Amino acid sequence: MTTSPASPLWRGLAPLLLASTSPTRRGLLAAAGLAPETRSPGVDERAVEAAAEGLSPENLAERLAAAKAAAVAGRAPDRVVIGADQVLDLDGTVLHKPADRAAAASHLARLQGRTHALHSAVALALDGAVAEVFVVTARLTMRPLDAAGIAAYLDAAGPAVTGSVGAYQLEGVGIHLFDRIEGDHSTILGLPLLPLLARLRGRGLLAF
Repeated sequence: MTTSPASPLWRGLAPLLLASTSPTRRGLLAAAGLAPETRSPGVDERAVEAAAEGLSPENLAERLAAAKAAAVAGRAPDRVVIGADQVLDLDGTVLHKPADRAAAASHLARLQGRTHALHSAVALALDGAVAEVFVVTARLTMRPLDAAGIAAYLDAAGPAVTGSVGAYQLEGVGIHLFDRIEGDHSTILGLPLLPLLARLRGRGLLAF
């Protein structure tokens, strides 16, 4: 393999392909020097979830990540493809992205004063098929909030609250919601970089 001209760190024959249009995931890979290309997987996440009834939230995250990687790898079998997904787990209940401010307030009312888990899964596809899948979990404890506190946060955060499963972005004003955070920052953002880089390195896909 040779170094990609788009990235001196990447040793794939073509740039790394991310099966996602998430600017956050793309930004994490770009900041790590991997200059990924992106492609929408076109996966119906709720259909995958319905078919995976009975799976644990961790396994659901893996199933979703694998479905995304497989969808893109099937269309680009000569590329190294990464699929990723994140599941919010509140004592075994999966929460999805809120549709609007009212739904975000409802999410926060359930999360406040409690610890929830973020399961971030990654699937790596090679030669048109998923080669491996892994999941890393972060745990976040939200401080107690009353209705006025939730409303104040929603006012400060604005429309961005509908962009994540927990109705918060830790890199923004969402950091004010928490008492304790256990987990790597990239895991919380939805793409656990350290184990991903280790796997790419182990396959000879990184320069060092």
